[in-house]
Formats: sequence, structure tokens, C-alpha cells
Amino acid sequence: MNLPDDGLVLLVKQDCETCRMIAPLAADMAKRGIVQAIYSQDNPSFPEGADVRDDRDLETSFGLDTQIVPMLVRREGGRETGRAEGWHRGEWQNLTGINDLGQDLPDQRPGCGSLSVSPGMAEELQARFGETGLNAREVPVDFPEDTMEQMFDRGWTDGLPVVPPTPARVLRMLQGTRRKADEVVGPIPPSGEICTVEKAAINAVMAGCRPEYFPVVLAALDAAMDPDFAWQGLMSTTMGAGVCVVVNGPIARRIGMNHQHGSLGHGNRANATIARALQLLVINLGGALPGGTDRSTHGHPGKFGMAFAEDETDDAWQPLAQARGIAPGKSAVTVFGFCGTSINNTETVRDAETLTDSLSMCLNALYHPQHAEGGIAGMLVLSGEYWRIYREAGWDRDRIEKSLLKQTHRTASGVEAGETSYATEGDLVPKFGPGDLVLVRTGSNAGLFSTIIHGWGSGPRGSQPVTREIVP
Repeated sequence: MNLPDDGLVLLVKQDCETCRMIAPLAADMAKRGIVQAIYSQDNPSFPEGADVRDDRDLETSFGLDTQIVPMLVRREGGRETGRAEGWHRGEWQNLTGINDLGQDLPDQRPGCGSLSVSPGMAEELQARFGETGLNAREVPVDFPEDTMEQMFDRGWTDGLPVVPPTPARVLRMLQGTRRKADEVVGPIPPSGEICTVEKAAINAVMAGCRPEYFPVVLAALDAAMDPDFAWQGLMSTTMGAGVCVVVNGPIARRIGMNHQHGSLGHGNRANATIARALQLLVINLGGALPGGTDRSTHGHPGKFGMAFAEDETDDAWQPLAQARGIAPGKSAVTVFGFCGTSINNTETVRDAETLTDSLSMCLNALYHPQHAEGGIAGMLVLSGEYWRIYREAGWDRDRIEKSLLKQTHRTASGVEAGETSYATEGDLVPKFGPGDLVLVRTGSNAGLFSTIIHGWGSGPRGSQPVTREIVP
């Protein structure tokens, strides 16, 4: 940035009504030597009749922290000693020392926003001309190399295209949180490579997240690093486990997450990218590659990442986060290690008791009908129609959970025979251990469906769901 050490500097853009209004005055001030330099953001021939410096790269505008144009700046000894934004005759007269300056112009007119503060531009200019504060090594990709292909070749993807994490995009992502870029989040399994907020931001960019999603990504990352979640085991098991993220609270609505049609599937950017950022972290920092430390026998599509918002539109339903101790009105994530999904359909049910019988049969078949006595986890996802049946019967979350846990008890002989119906007497064996059945509500109000999200192993050597409040 080459600025005069002393005198007046004027910044303008032709695409500004106020700049066009003062253009003749600006040209006259330049001719008379009142203004030492005029910088134009969009046309180096504007104002006409003046010697104008080209600032289309916005380096000078960025260096002067220009918010509004026209902007008149006084400099003395290489330092700024005054400025006027927009047109205000009195302020311009004070800066120039000319008492009759602009007598033929209105007393004042507001200026226009500087091009240097256009949406997304601040981070671009910071990356090009300022101190970024970023510590990650930048990898140059020179023409004619293709950036996307380079990222595939270097193994930085999950098999799908990723967004190149330019410094400007990373800076923009970091605007989504108050946490410092160099703050340590923790070790990423399975390698144990230390993750900082900056590295999380890089992978959130690659996943396609917007900055407003980033607090959710960080909360999910904090939760996944809890020892109870056993992320190390999830990444190295042959069962092919991934991370499911359930989002509760106002932030889900604010960032536009889907809790209706197709909420467990494609079509919504937030749903599709939040958990994907975690999967990219375990690839790029953790080194979890299929056939390497990721020992999945089959894997499943959910390993790309699964995130969804719970439907909180009915006050009669207690959201998952509140059921797990988060205060009402707060936003939170719950991470759940999972190995795929299965959809269940019972068209004929019309009452709560019959529906519970049907759902418990599906749950008893989870992984295998002969599997019981804890050790696995499941998340049951209720559709709107199933919840309506329960609600009209006066059932709440607590009653549904207790009834399902009761009706997923069978006799030892029934388990051995692979029976899925529950037993009412005898030496009963539970399907799920304490806390291993998680109940959520999402999806549209059309369709008598539930989905079981298959959990990974639970208990001391398995994975437990972990919930964290989301903070900016």
C-alpha cells in the first residue's frame, strides 16, 4: 500500500451516487493540490479529469479500513489524523481548512458501502494483504494442476469432492465461533494428531459447512472426544461405525436444519455437512482410511456423516437434549456411534399399545434376534404419525421409553430361539442395557414408519451417547 505520508487522500467508487455527486469537486481539489491522491475502487478513470490511482484490488481500501465511500482521510507524518465518511460539508471543510468548500452541494449525503466490506470480501482481503493468524501450512497448486484433483490425489477426501480450504474460506469459517484459532480441541483418533479450532475450521470448509454451522461442528467434536464416546474404537472396529449427530434447540432452526421430509437423508446442506466435517477430521488428522486403521468389513453410507435436527414443534414432546440434562431453550448436540439404519413399517397400528408391541419386535431383531443382555445400542426414530398415535393416547417420552424397554425383555429360551415377541413371565433377559436405547423424533408427518439407527457396542468397552451444549 503506497500512500502519501502527508496530505489528503480520497477513496471513491463510480457505482456510488454520492461519489458521482462530489466527482467534479474531487477533480478540482486534485488539480489545485488540495488532495494528494484519489483512489478508485471500480474505475481508474473516475473521477474524470483527475489523476486517479487504481484500487480495484482494494489493497488501499483494506489498509485504510474503509467502510464507507466517499472517504476523505488526512495523513500527517505517515499517520491518519482525521477522516470523513460520506459527504458532510462541515467535516470536509474542517479536514481541508477551506471554509467555502462545496458551497454548491447539499449540506450532507450518506455514502455507500465500500467494496472492501462486501459480503465475503473482508476475509479475502485479510488473506491477501493482512495478517491471517493461521498456522496451517498452505499447499500451492500451480496452473495447470487442478485443485480438486490434487486433493483427491493427496488423499484428503472421503471419496466425494471437497471444497478447497483457501485462507479466506478458513478465516470466514472462524468467524462462526468466538474460540481462538490456535485453541487446542484435542487428539483425533486413531492417530492422536492434535486438532486445533483452525484445523477443525479447515475440515469444516472442506465438508461444505457454512460459518454458522461451525459452533455445531465444534460441539459435536468436543462430544466425540469424550472418552465415553470411544471414538478410537468406532474408527477401528470391523463393524463399520460412524458418527451420528442429533441437533436440538434454537440453532437448528437458525441454520435451517431439516427435521421433516427426508431428514435422515440428502437435500439439506447443514444436515449433509456437519457430521461430514468430523469424518474428514478422522481421515485428514486421524489417518482413518479404509483398509488402514479403519477396519470396517463393509462400512455403510452413513460413514460420510449423518446429522439431523429433532422435531421440536410439539411442546408435548421432550427433546432429546433436555432428556439428557440440557436446560430448555439451550442448543445442544448428541453424538451417537452407529453402524447403519433400517426402516420399519406397520400400516395397521392405530393405538399406542399395539404400536409399542410392533416397535419392540423390530428392536428385538436389532443386529440379531439372538442378541440380548445389553452390549449394543439403538436409536429409535419416530415419525410424526407414530408420535401422533402416542400423543393422542396421552403417552410422553418417558412412558414410551419405559414401555419399549419393558417389552424388549424375553426369556433366555426365547432369545435362544430367536423370538422377537416379549415375554411377561419367567427369567426375563433385557435386549438393552441402561441408557442403550435412545429415542428421538424427526421426519415428516406422513407415513407410519420408524427408523432404527443401529448403534455400536455399548458398555465399558463400547460407545455411549454424549451430549454437549452448543456455545458460540
